[in-house]
Amino acid sequence: MAIPIAHVLTYFLGLTRILAMIVHIPMIAGRLVPNLVKVGVGILLAITILPPATLEHVEMMNTFLELTIAIGREILIGSLVGFGATLTFGAVQITGEIIGLGSGFSAAHILNPIFGTSDTITNQFFGMVSGLLFLVINGHLLFLMAVRQTFDILPLNQPLPSLSLDRLIALAGDLITTGVHLALPVLAALLLTDITLGLLARLAPQIQVFFLGLPLKLSVTLISLALTLGFLFPALGDIFRTLGPRSLGLLGY
Repeated sequence: MAIPIAHVLTYFLGLTRILAMIVHIPMIAGRLVPNLVKVGVGILLAITILPPATLEHVEMMNTFLELTIAIGREILIGSLVGFGATLTFGAVQITGEIIGLGSGFSAAHILNPIFGTSDTITNQFFGMVSGLLFLVINGHLLFLMAVRQTFDILPLNQPLPSLSLDRLIALAGDLITTGVHLALPVLAALLLTDITLGLLARLAPQIQVFFLGLPLKLSVTLISLALTLGFLFPALGDIFRTLGPRSLGLLGY
């Protein structure tokens, strides 16, 4: 049975958009996932979630230039949606970085297997916890639903919507604020510890506050994290549940 060339090009464009989106999700096709696996996952998703009606409404591309422009358009759309997901995980990384900077854990950097980068211990902890929570609440399925919705609100080989830099700036600002808010309980405990150490240094100058403060702040950080996990897990769950709408918002929807 002969397959029309238009159908092949349609699936190729859909595969291009899907790959540009899923490479930003560490648990689906992150940096540590082999490229062959990424392509295989993208092909499977293109066959599974690409709307059949799309095959009948994609305009035929007659020249190589038109095909190149169409591919670039799909890469841009997929990258915007994927960048929204990257910003979501970036909020979690900001929380880990802020806590590590204030507690002293930032002095040691180790490989983070979730994001494939060298991070602090607290950043790695938040990365692993957020990755497990993302899978537990079926965040990967919620993101794939958003991937599917992009083909409904913005069909293949169609003019780009009006993109606004304000939406991107507002989203980045909101997620940075969220990351800081998640770190506030631990930062408050560390601030009280610093104030206590400052008063102790004034009252008893002979005490080596610097050598006393490092293990004390590490202990306070661990205890504070243990006490605030009940607050952090629901907050992270809410962030991941809105990952799809947040990513689609960059397209103006």
